[in-house]
Amino acid sequence: MKAAIIAGSRTPFVGANSAFAKLSAVDLGKEAVRDALARSGLAGSRVNHVVYGTVVSDTQAPNIAREVGLAVLPKNVPAVSVSRACASANQAITGAAEMIEMGYADVVVAGGGESLSRIPITASDRLSRSLVRAAKGKTLSRKIAAFRGLRPRDLVPVTPAIAEPSTGETMGEAAERMAKENGISREDQDGWALRSHRLATEGTRDGRLAQEVVSVYVPPDYETVVSGDAGIRIDTSSDQLAKLRPVFDRTFGSVTAGNSSPLTDGASAVVLMNGEKALAEGIEPLGWVRSWAWAGLDPSGQLLQGPAYAVPIALERAGLSMKDIGLMEMHEAFAAQVLSNLQALSSKSFAQSELGHTEAVGHPDIERINVMGGSIAIGHPFGATGARLTITILNEMARRGVEFGLITVCAAGGMGFAMVVERR
Repeated sequence: MKAAIIAGSRTPFVGANSAFAKLSAVDLGKEAVRDALARSGLAGSRVNHVVYGTVVSDTQAPNIAREVGLAVLPKNVPAVSVSRACASANQAITGAAEMIEMGYADVVVAGGGESLSRIPITASDRLSRSLVRAAKGKTLSRKIAAFRGLRPRDLVPVTPAIAEPSTGETMGEAAERMAKENGISREDQDGWALRSHRLATEGTRDGRLAQEVVSVYVPPDYETVVSGDAGIRIDTSSDQLAKLRPVFDRTFGSVTAGNSSPLTDGASAVVLMNGEKALAEGIEPLGWVRSWAWAGLDPSGQLLQGPAYAVPIALERAGLSMKDIGLMEMHEAFAAQVLSNLQALSSKSFAQSELGHTEAVGHPDIERINVMGGSIAIGHPFGATGARLTITILNEMARRGVEFGLITVCAAGGMGFAMVVERR
């Protein structure tokens, strides 16, 4: 029983601390799931499970999947939250596909959401212990005594870590190092970023990107309506990008805010269904899940090179080669990461030394990669991007009559994901 994707939707992707600042990841997830289900034409009672991803968990709603499901679906629909860094929505989709292929479910809603406007702020360990002791104090004097010995630095709020716990290196620093080690120039990075914005602009103007987006009415007055992605820079240019200073190595670096994906709020969702039952009911799937693969590598090495390892596995499991791929969506965390992975996929020496292959994996013609721009322009809500890539490629495959598409994502921790989708 193959899993088919029958519908998908996402909210607009907007910069953190902007239009969606008052909305949580749960709020955004509700909008995406509700619209995806409406597009599927299925009643909520048909859904057997919800699998939903996020990266920066809301301490008030740690099981985002359940909260989204309770708001949109019947209360008896179980739900599970997943987290696999920037590939969280991909994890949700493959988990849903596994349920269907094993016969455990017929219809599953999957996706992910992120609010980087509402990052949970915690207290230091010393302050936390003091607060606990104060809460247990039976008298005012004991409550006050619980805070003795605190230093000013103990009062500083603690935000979620952005560096790799195993190496202390941030993803931006890793991208900078990859650019240097792989010979990826500043000009090429800026060129890829410019391409992303220009193609996203075209996709917005001709309505292709709008096709996958549900408008969001923003509380509390619900008079503000967000209908499109806010990060696409219509008027950017090579000159403007060249003026931006490097962020992670200010003296010799090449990774800038302009050739990196921005911090973003947003959510996405797809509806997966037992393909045989979908066809029997006259439902034409957007596409079918043919294969997928996960890869891991040493975070101290090429941290964001996971796609170059996952792609050949997914292709082999699909019984295909890169020559069969008509469209490809690669997550653009950084232009340096995209270009490094494409370089590796095209390298015979990489294939021989790292994959045990005799020939390079290869990659599609550039004109078939991220044809409506990517995360650099559209934005990157960590937990939502994987489903966005899936919706985008399936819609474009339908428009172009493409049979096979490839989705690939790098993720923190030195992980990579790839999935082959097909239209029949």
